[in-house]
Amino acid sequence: MTEANTPPKKRGAKLKSFLGWAFLAIMLVFAGFLYFQYYFVFGEGVKSGYLNYAVKKGNLFKTYEGKLIQEGFGAGRAGGLTSNEFVFSVESDSIFRELETNSGKFFDLHYKEYHGIVPWRGNTKYIVDRIVQMK
Repeated sequence: MTEANTPPKKRGAKLKSFLGWAFLAIMLVFAGFLYFQYYFVFGEGVKSGYLNYAVKKGNLFKTYEGKLIQEGFGAGRAGGLTSNEFVFSVESDSIFRELETNSGKFFDLHYKEYHGIVPWRGNTKYIVDRIVQMK
């Protein structure tokens, strides 16, 4: 058959094709949003301070949590308060065991910051991935 002899596409087939592509585009945008919100590393750095506690807690997902008390004064601006606490989560068992056995010591902790929190990773958007130094 030549192009002139082929019957035109039905309107329903065009609509079905459009809806299929639109659904695929929406799913890709949604997947991109989920990745950006929960798995894209927004920032990373090092925080220093005295380890206040390291605990394993959670109702459904047992996660490792900790708090670092940073040195310094608490007022960054006039009329404003700043926190000298760094609350974080830990994914690695070995890092948690090191923190747990050395509570009260001075640590330099490397962390990654995410936009959102996923329950199986921890209760905070700050995830400690290694210990830089311990004193």
